[in-house]
Amino acid sequence: MLLAGVVVVAVAGFFLTPVIRTALDTVSTDDAYVNGHVTFVAPRVAGQVSGVLVDDNMRVKRGDVLVQLDKEPYQVQVAIKQAAVEAAERDRTAAEAQVRGIVAQARSNRFKLEHTMEEVRNQLALLKSNVAELKVEQANRELAERDFARGQTLVAKGAISQQEFDEYKAALEVARNRVGSAEQTIQQTRTRLGLPINYENPLDAPENLDQKFSTVREALGALQSSAAQLGFSPSTYEATPKQAIEEFYKQDPEGNLDRIYARLIPESPGVKQAEARLLQARRDLDLAELDLRYCDIVSEIDGVVTRRNVNPGNHVQVGQALLAVRSLTEIWIDANFKETQLGELRIGQPVRCEVDMYGKRREFKGRITGFAMGTGSTLALLPPQNATGNFVKVVQRVPVRIELDDYDPDQTALLIGLSCVPYVYIHEPLVGDDPGKGRVLQDYALAKTARRGL
Repeated sequence: MLLAGVVVVAVAGFFLTPVIRTALDTVSTDDAYVNGHVTFVAPRVAGQVSGVLVDDNMRVKRGDVLVQLDKEPYQVQVAIKQAAVEAAERDRTAAEAQVRGIVAQARSNRFKLEHTMEEVRNQLALLKSNVAELKVEQANRELAERDFARGQTLVAKGAISQQEFDEYKAALEVARNRVGSAEQTIQQTRTRLGLPINYENPLDAPENLDQKFSTVREALGALQSSAAQLGFSPSTYEATPKQAIEEFYKQDPEGNLDRIYARLIPESPGVKQAEARLLQARRDLDLAELDLRYCDIVSEIDGVVTRRNVNPGNHVQVGQALLAVRSLTEIWIDANFKETQLGELRIGQPVRCEVDMYGKRREFKGRITGFAMGTGSTLALLPPQNATGNFVKVVQRVPVRIELDDYDPDQTALLIGLSCVPYVYIHEPLVGDDPGKGRVLQDYALAKTARRGL
């Protein structure tokens, strides 16, 4: 009897010791299940379904084509946008040719400006010549007046004939008329220069008249108009032609006109507008080609197809859910621990999970990686309103996330929603590289890293 009792105690100790140790060293719950990411597949463009290449429960890889839409309407759009790009390229070539024509016009206006200034200078030189001619005529008039005075004395004494005296008188009249004609010529020249009549000082004229005369300013305006079409804007519109030309040449350190025009032509407003239209046409083409590629609806993750809800011939809209792909690798355990069990739980504690699908035949190792910031009831669609006065204290549960280590779906796959029993070893060293290891909240650096990854 004694021996039998010892055997019974030994056997009971052998089987109960692991249970007791597990109860003392771990915290567990049977309210846990397998969870994972699911990607809902939806088209980015509207169209008619031409083919569905997968069915429920089929395994797919990232990039596999799942659904195909009719491409013909989008191929037509691509052809239209391609033609628009070609037209925009021709428009840019035409704009560059037009700008080169404006360059030629600007050079012509420059020569016209020089010619106008030369005309003003010629008129000033002619004015000086007219004044000199007036002085000659005035000298001839004085000589004719003296001859006439001597002729009067001589004709009175009978020293010369009346005919000779009449010749002196006619010569004086001619000299006086020539002086008047020379004066009128001077005033005509001053009028052409925009100067007032001035008999006392006929050479009186503003300084730098060849820079300020109205025809010169008009020619300068035409030149500035041509330069404006090239995108050049003067610092002031009150500058003289000389100052304006010097400012234009300052665009190049050496004053090289060819380099100046070579820089202005591609930067001119007309060319820039043509390039903008070409860029817009190319972007429209890129968008049309992108829409064409979107006719092949592909899987964004590795996983298994579920909830297929599309068939060939269906007309689908943008964002319409066609099917779902559940990930096989992004799997974790959501364990709902009682609030009375949370005091000893921390991020990084090792976990042993027994999934009902495999029971004790297969154990999965993992670690705690985070706590939900609220109990399950507060996260529900209709959270309780305890302030109404009908409060009854109920032990709450908080979702705790458990990440699995070395999980291989090809060896022992876990299906979403499977029940499991996790055992958290609260006395063993923490595992994992989580920045918040040992605490309830994740470290802020992990959140920043996750945002940068997005």
